[in-house]
Amino acid sequence: MFTLYKKEISLFLSSLIGHIVIIVFLIINSLFLWVFPAGSNVLENGYASIEGLFIQAPFVFLFLIPAVTMRSFAEEKRSGTLEILLTKPISDMQIIFSKFLAGFSLVIFALIPTLIYLLSIYLLSYPTGNVDMGGTWGSYIGLLFLASAFVAIGIFVSSITENQIVSFILSVFFCGMIYIGFEFIYSLDLFGNIDLFIKSLGIQAHYVSMSRGVIDSRDVIYFLSLIGIFVLLTKIALESRIWK
Repeated sequence: MFTLYKKEISLFLSSLIGHIVIIVFLIINSLFLWVFPAGSNVLENGYASIEGLFIQAPFVFLFLIPAVTMRSFAEEKRSGTLEILLTKPISDMQIIFSKFLAGFSLVIFALIPTLIYLLSIYLLSYPTGNVDMGGTWGSYIGLLFLASAFVAIGIFVSSITENQIVSFILSVFFCGMIYIGFEFIYSLDLFGNIDLFIKSLGIQAHYVSMSRGVIDSRDVIYFLSLIGIFVLLTKIALESRIWK
């Protein structure tokens, strides 16, 4: 499993897509935080917070993570190497987790440089260090859970198609639907007493909850369950291919 994980990481980092994902993520967030005259501009607001990063990052990940995961299984199926991989002395779950961890690792690589933003805010604040660190670390943890959910969704979609473009488009759709789709349905006020339940099915409600700096076990269980469901669906998709 570790060998396959290293192979996937090296493929990401040796290809253009891995570097593009990291660079684009950092550039977009840097522009909104420090350059563009938007509501999230730290210098214009004069408030020691990088909350704008955690508002923008999910929408950036909504497109960048599907770009990372679209080739996970789709390319293996197109090139005919998936059958060879499945005959190796490694279980389906180990293959899936190797690809999942590789995609998640790339997300971590993209997030690590954003700690420079946090350090800048920490030093610029008055008095120095006047930053809500609890909310900030909670937001980072929430963003990691959100990204891991997107990776799991993207890998599943990649396992059901041989076309990387189709995989990308479907992944963006499913990630977007699970992130903000339930919020939209909730806002329509169609379901009466179960409106809050509908809202709780979406990622955004749990992500926002974590961003307050309180790591609620219900939010953690939600994300782990969501990841587990899509990992299981990926396994079923691979097994169905074997029996065809």
